[in-house]
Amino acid sequence: MAEKQISLPAKLINGGVAGIIGVTCVFPIDLTKTRLQNQRNGHQVYKSMLDCLVKTIRSEGYFGMYRGAAVNLTLVTPEKAIKLAANDFFRQHLAKSGGLTLSKEMLAGCGAGTCQVIVTTPMEMLKIQLQDAGRLASLQKSAIGLHCLPSGTKHLATIPVLTRAYNVGPALCAQPISATQIAAKLLRSDGIRGLYKGLGATILRDVPFSIIYFPLFSHLNKLGQASSEQRAPFYHSFLSGCAAGSFSAVCVNPCDVIKTRLQSLQKGAHEENYRGVVDCARSIWLKEGPSAFLKGAGCRALLIAPLFGIAQVVYFLGIGEAVVEFAQYSRLSP
Repeated sequence: MAEKQISLPAKLINGGVAGIIGVTCVFPIDLTKTRLQNQRNGHQVYKSMLDCLVKTIRSEGYFGMYRGAAVNLTLVTPEKAIKLAANDFFRQHLAKSGGLTLSKEMLAGCGAGTCQVIVTTPMEMLKIQLQDAGRLASLQKSAIGLHCLPSGTKHLATIPVLTRAYNVGPALCAQPISATQIAAKLLRSDGIRGLYKGLGATILRDVPFSIIYFPLFSHLNKLGQASSEQRAPFYHSFLSGCAAGSFSAVCVNPCDVIKTRLQSLQKGAHEENYRGVVDCARSIWLKEGPSAFLKGAGCRALLIAPLFGIAQVVYFLGIGEAVVEFAQYSRLSP
């Protein structure tokens, strides 16, 4: 697609709207991915993506599938705005000197992925705690016969008590917890570093993803252009985003598994803590085998495909340009 000169505010609005629409459509698959990736061999609550969705609806209701969606929808606007706008910014500047080669497209994607982790890391950190709460509650019930916990709820400080209660008697019921409470606890105990736990794994996932995704989408999308001055049909952009997103997501799924494990603050009775990216990767390889790095890969492909298909269509429809122009017109109107 010919590189358009779009104002920065328009890019940010386009990216934000694209992110909100995409996340709203596919969040239940994201929740399923997190729960499947956190399962260990021999202690599995869910057999498959469909089994996870069915059990979630039965135990937590329809809105249980959107546990953690609030923090995701709050922060996805700056995250997607930064990702898409940064990629455009780098592409335009790199194209000024000798055109936009494949290596420059990959470099632009690298820059976009690096910029987005500022928002992505704390967003995913908080989201994962809420998404995985239902799985932990199911593990606790099956392990100690506890039935007083409302499905999908827990308190950060109650898990050790629940573990000890297996031997000493009944445990206290956990109370629901919110993303705000989790963030406050992390800030009190670890400062800003607490919200950025798993930063290295997030970079290892998002930078390669962007390096693969953006050039691949650009080249697939160009196949639908009648000329360099025309946009591809919206359905072609959607399918290009789906194809590029799915392929890129599967390629970096091992890094996503590591990131999910590192960012999960609470563990089940048989789930270990990790000292870092290398320790986590080694432990998964030795205890669960190479196939464990592909846990949730199908979910992630199904998640990323429509997410980025929708994102690219909305982004290139120029919603942000329309909003900016309307705002300028309103200021000029008497």
